Amino acid sequence: MKNAPVLVVEDLYKSYDGMYVLNGVNLKVSSGEIIGYIGPNGAGKSTTVKVMLGLTEDYTGRITIFNQDIASGDVAYKRRIGYVPETAELYDSLTAFEYLRFVGQLYGLQEDPVTSKAKKLLELFGLDEDVLHSRISSYSKGMRQKVLIVSSLLHNPDLLFFDEPISGLDANSVMIFKEILSALASQGKTIFYSSHIMDVVEKISHRIILLNEGRIVADGSFEALQAKGQQGSLEEIFNQLTGFDRHRDIAQDFVAVVQEV
Repeated sequence: MKNAPVLVVEDLYKSYDGMYVLNGVNLKVSSGEIIGYIGPNGAGKSTTVKVMLGLTEDYTGRITIFNQDIASGDVAYKRRIGYVPETAELYDSLTAFEYLRFVGQLYGLQEDPVTSKAKKLLELFGLDEDVLHSRISSYSKGMRQKVLIVSSLLHNPDLLFFDEPISGLDANSVMIFKEILSALASQGKTIFYSSHIMDVVEKISHRIILLNEGRIVADGSFEALQAKGQQGSLEEIFNQLTGFDRHRDIAQDFVAVVQEV
């Protein structure tokens, strides 16, 4: 794994309406790392990513991506980033082919090469010729997700942010996607992977960063977290470090209410 720093976050603070959602986040990420970025809802994961993408401003601290301070006003670094948000709006009136050609134009890619590339990528992901030229409005959740994933990779980015990327994918496509992540990382691509599916995060991540109440409370490989005394699965470690230990009691109470006459 290469050691060149791709992303450095220093003393990152961000507040909304006087309440801090990020409380001094510090991290350094090298090329070729797959980062499992996890935390409870409201922990600040999405806010961190939006700040790094330049989608949210009015923060304090410093963020450097590809040796460039993102506050400099130069947005050239964004051309080397791919992003799949948890919820994204696609242009339903377009076909997948038209949408990806449009995305390629936004990145300044030549139309003929990007058209050929989009076709090959979608076909490898199980979308045949008929589907490629059908309106996105007719697509299932999984098909839409495949288009989003391909759109994030079309320009061969060096830094990728995935937020619940396998939502809606069938089992075979999930296996393919996990292999894609591994292959990309082996080529030096850096991947931020955010998900609530702990077993997937546990298996694919080189390093796991757990955010709670706007602070990093764990940072290391799964094996390193276990070695620090946090025993069990990643889900159990997650519950220990975030202080959530009532899931079984709540589930039992829930079922008891369901069974009320």
